[in-house]
Amino acid sequence: MAGKTEKQEEPQMMEVSKGTGMLMTVVFSVLAVIFIFPIVLVFMNSFKSKLYISDRPFALPDSETFAGLGNYVDGVAKTGLLKAAGYSIFITVFSVALIVLFTAMTAWWLTRVKSRISTILYYIFVFAMIVPFQMVMFTLSKVTDTLNLGNPVGIIFVYIGFGAGLSVFMFAGFVKAIPVSLEEAAMIDGCTPIQTFFRIVLPVLKPTAITVAILNAMWIWNDYLLPLLVLGSDYQTIPIAVQYLRGGYGSVDMGAMMGMLVLAILPIIIFYLGCQKYIIKGVAAGAVKG
Repeated sequence: MAGKTEKQEEPQMMEVSKGTGMLMTVVFSVLAVIFIFPIVLVFMNSFKSKLYISDRPFALPDSETFAGLGNYVDGVAKTGLLKAAGYSIFITVFSVALIVLFTAMTAWWLTRVKSRISTILYYIFVFAMIVPFQMVMFTLSKVTDTLNLGNPVGIIFVYIGFGAGLSVFMFAGFVKAIPVSLEEAAMIDGCTPIQTFFRIVLPVLKPTAITVAILNAMWIWNDYLLPLLVLGSDYQTIPIAVQYLRGGYGSVDMGAMMGMLVLAILPIIIFYLGCQKYIIKGVAAGAVKG
């Protein structure tokens, strides 16, 4: 009797799991459409004449509204996008590289050195994750002016500070899973602590390092407020350059704006799609092994 009952329950459980799977598929499909639709809308309107974008925002471009690549050409000319892209690439690449390097070393030291100081420092990094930027932005603006950090090199140090909290937290969770015996064996073979980190620890941290790099690259590339406060109008990154398409009395060149938004988000979308598997792998590794 017990065997029959179990056999009867198995098909019911399979039906329930299939029903749940179908429901989750529908829910996530709807969410995907909701998130993707604004991007599709911007791309579609970037090929329309600016006179028709406000009147027909949801209509596909046709023979009457199609503007070709004129919006892109006008936007690049008006915003100086190539120069802004140079600043964005420089700031993003060096900020991300230094964040990954310094926070990985910091997390390794905080995890391996068991002391009251290391524990306090770790919780300071964790606390930094929950501090709203608005609480410190006016003080930050004053400090950067005093230290002459209002340039593409200076803002890199600011990004290192703001990106350290989450990055150290993620690295620390993964470092805890690395067997100490690997590092001890390297020490016995004559490696210094620096050599041990670069030859043993950092290669093992590769999944989390890639995840940290992707998350910080997306944040820094799209950031508007911090470059506006620190750099001002002297060194315009792409998000700042795009806003200069706004004219007097609230007028906006919507055609050029849409074209520049497409050019601004396209590199980071391609970068994310190419590396998204590492985000899932790195976050899962850090969460489970930590």
